[in-house]
Amino acid sequence: MVVAKTELFNEVLQTRASLFKALAHPARLQILQFLAETKTCISGDISDELPLSRTTVNQHLKELKDAGLICGHVEGVKMNYCLDYNKIEEMKSILSGFLDEIQLPENFTCQ
Repeated sequence: MVVAKTELFNEVLQTRASLFKALAHPARLQILQFLAETKTCISGDISDELPLSRTTVNQHLKELKDAGLICGHVEGVKMNYCLDYNKIEEMKSILSGFLDEIQLPENFTCQ
C-alpha cells in the first residue's frame, strides 16, 4: 500500500502546510491584497489586475478557494469573489502561532 508522504505528519502540520501552500505564489498574494483593498466582492475579471492570462488567474483563484481563503458565488454570468474573513483570521492565528513556536533567541546568527 502506498502512503502519501504528507500522511506521515500530524494533522496540525498538514493543515498549516495546506494554508501556507495557498500563500506560496505572488499571484495569490496579489489577489488577496486586491480583494482586501476593495473591501467588497469583485464581480468580473480579476485577471485585469494581474499580469497573467485569465486561465492562469482562474487556477490561482481555485487554489485560494480550495484553501477557503476566498469565496466565489455565481451572479448571472459572472463570478463574484470576496475574502472569507473568518478563514483569514484563522490563518493569521495559525501563522502567528507557528512563528511563535520557532522563535529564535535574541542576537541569534546563523553560522
